Parts: sequence; structure tokens; C-alpha cells
Amino acid sequence: MTAQAAKTWSPLFKEALATDFRDFQECLDQDKRIALYDVEGSRAHADMLAKCGIISSEDNDAIQSGLATIAEEMKAGTFEWKKELEDVHMNVEARLTALVGDAGKRLHTARSRNDQNSTDVKLYARAELDQLARELRQLIAAFVDLAEQHVDTIMPGFTHLQVAQPITFGHHLMAYVEMFLRDVERVEQATERLNVSPLGAAALAGTGFPIDPEYTARTLGFRSVCRNSLDAVSDRDYIVDITAAGALIMGHLSRFSEEVIMWCTPLFDFIEVGDAFCTGSSIMPQKRNPDLAELIRGKAARMIGNLAFAASLIKSQPLAFNKDMQECKPPLTDTLENVRGAVTVTAQMIASITVKKAKMLAAAGQGYSTATDLADYLVRAGLPFRDAHHVVATIVGAARERNYESLADFTLTDLQSFSDVIKQDVQAVLTVEGSVASRAGIGGTSPERVRKAIEEVTNLLG
Repeated sequence: MTAQAAKTWSPLFKEALATDFRDFQECLDQDKRIALYDVEGSRAHADMLAKCGIISSEDNDAIQSGLATIAEEMKAGTFEWKKELEDVHMNVEARLTALVGDAGKRLHTARSRNDQNSTDVKLYARAELDQLARELRQLIAAFVDLAEQHVDTIMPGFTHLQVAQPITFGHHLMAYVEMFLRDVERVEQATERLNVSPLGAAALAGTGFPIDPEYTARTLGFRSVCRNSLDAVSDRDYIVDITAAGALIMGHLSRFSEEVIMWCTPLFDFIEVGDAFCTGSSIMPQKRNPDLAELIRGKAARMIGNLAFAASLIKSQPLAFNKDMQECKPPLTDTLENVRGAVTVTAQMIASITVKKAKMLAAAGQGYSTATDLADYLVRAGLPFRDAHHVVATIVGAARERNYESLADFTLTDLQSFSDVIKQDVQAVLTVEGSVASRAGIGGTSPERVRKAIEEVTNLLG
């Protein structure tokens, strides 16, 4: 198309933007998310300009009044967004000038959209990350609550998705607690790294005005000011940080979701998820699908894509600002919004879970899951571990040939035919209850150890 937009950038330009180009570069849908932060940053900048004598106190008063009006309009949904003004910054400036006249035109003194945009996005990301950290703690609390109810509930532990050794369901859930505790650390570390103010860098080289960047940094809650103006306006590492943390959080949620999906099938039948988090089938009346878990599993792939997108976007950009950086916002906002949603709704789903203890217990004894306990028994009786491993493998082979369901099906005499170090007390190590109780060391699955782990995490969360 050859249609032209109605207005040029400045007298330097003889032609207005092509309409299709204007529409192609428009980013207001993304910018609306940072609009109130743009106002917040502008209010701090105007105060600083007045404090430094760069604008008059009267102009600052007018600017503050106008920006307060704009913020109220945004909250009320009455702010008029104009696509031809391209972004949030120009929309705010145009509305401010309409409200307060020439004072509004003075706001942009000693500032560029480059340091302004970076500041706005950091303020948005910081607020979202603070919320995400709180929501992760609520998710951890949901896992801990369920684990506390099931410190004694025995289930099969798996490797290679094959029954390996008996564990407690509480222990299994607390493994996810450890993952999400690390995720809280990642979120907090990402927040700490981004919490440096770019204001004062202007377009790329700083400004000749006698500004006080430390004042705006303190006002906006930043811990310090960027030391290099080029880096200040071109740094998007924090977006990669956030998308990386988001990808890991969703990866952990996806692992749990996959297990929920398996545990809900009749082939496992370990748990039931509440109706509020399941759907049915349009054709099969009996179906009860844990669709929330499936959706989270799918969204995890999308979050990994956001990480790849963000990392790829910055890899070849020369210093300093480039228009490409506009494309950093979609993976950032998409990650923060979807991860926060997934964390919140998973915590709710966990609270709805009904655990089928008898099914878990029956499954825990399958696959000769106490074989390692028998090997350990032989080691304690004096056999080298590798010899004990060989003996027990022979016993398991015999059990398979005899169609025994458990090693406890052997008589004492039968077991002694495989090794003369086996005594009457061997039966104690062949039960799943005995196996679980014996693993009471740090990180172990015994009910006693799981209770201690729950206590430690509860104290950590405060």
C-alpha cells in the first residue's frame, strides 16, 4: 500500500510514515502494560529536573498534576490511545501537553525514549517478579500442606518410569518443594540484577544537563544507577534472566503435571483431581480429563520458546539501542503472565487432590521393590556389596520364574538356599514399610525425616 500516515516525525522528514509501516511497528498492546510505570518514571524525572533547577517548580507542579490525571484516566480505562503516536511515551507526552501546555513539552529534557523505555520495562518486570515470588511461596505452601497429610503414605518410587524402591508420597511432594525453592531464588536474583536505574543515560551517551540520576534511582526504588550509559540503554540481559527463570519454573510445573496426568489414569489410579480442574469429553461420557495439567505441560514448551526468542534477539545487536529491542517485550510479558497464572492455578489444583492410599501402597510392592533392602541386609551381614547385588539378582530371577509378587513370598529356608548369611530377621527388610522406615538419613524418605524436612521449609517460609 502507498497510503501515508498524516504526520511526519519532524521537519527533517519530508514524508510521513507509510501507514503499513506505522501499523507494523505499533506496540501499544504491549506498552499498555507499562503505561502506569511510564507515568511513575516521568513523575520522578520531573521532580529531579526541578530539584536540579533545570525546570521551574511551577512547571513541575503542572507536570505532576497532569501526570496524576493521566494515571487516573489509565486506571479508569478512559485514556485515549492514539496509534499514530506509536508508543506509550509519545501518547503520554501528547496528553500531558494537551493538559498543561508548554510545561508538558519540558518533561523530556535530559531524557531519551531509550533510557525511559528501559526504566519502564524494568519497573514493570520488578513488580511482576515480586508478585511471582510471593505466588511461588504460596505454591510451595500448597505442596507442603499436602506432604504433611501424607508423610506416612507409601507409594512406589520410580527410575526409568519403572518401580524402583518404596518411598512416601510426602517425600515425593517435598522434592518439588526443593525445585520451587530454587525457583524463588532465581526470581529474587533476577530482580536484584535488573534493579539498576538506566535513567540519565539518555539516548546512549548521557546528557550535558546537570541531572541527579541517583535521586531518580532512589525515588523509583532502584538500588543503584547504571555505570555505563551505553549498557544502560542496550542491556536486555534481565529479560533473558526472567525468561530463563520462567522456563525452569514451567519445566518444574510440567514435570509435576505429567505425574498428575499419569497418576489420574486408571492404570495408576493414585489420585483424583477435583472437578474444578478437569474437563469431560464431547463424545465419551465416562471421560474425566485433568486438562489443567495438560495445558500447563503445553505452556511450558511456549515458555522455553520465549527464552530462545529473547536470547536470540540480543545476540547480534551492536551497541547501543536498536529497534529490534521492541520485540523483547512480548516474550517478557508472555512469560510473566503465563508463569504467574500457572503457579497460582497449580496451587489451587493441589489443594483439590484426593489421594488413594491403598492403590499407592499396593503399587509400592510391585517389581520386587525391596530388592535393594535385601542387598543392604546382606552387606550388613558381611558380604561385599557387589556379591550381595549378585545374590539378590539371583533371588529376583527365581521370584520371577515362580511368579511371586514379592520377595516376602519366599520362605526363610528358600532364602537361605541362596545365602547362608540370611537369618530369621530378614523378613523385616522385605516389607515396604520397613524399607521406607530405614531411610531416615538426611534427604531420606522415612516419615520421621519427611516431617523434619517439612518443619525446615515451614520455618524458612516464615
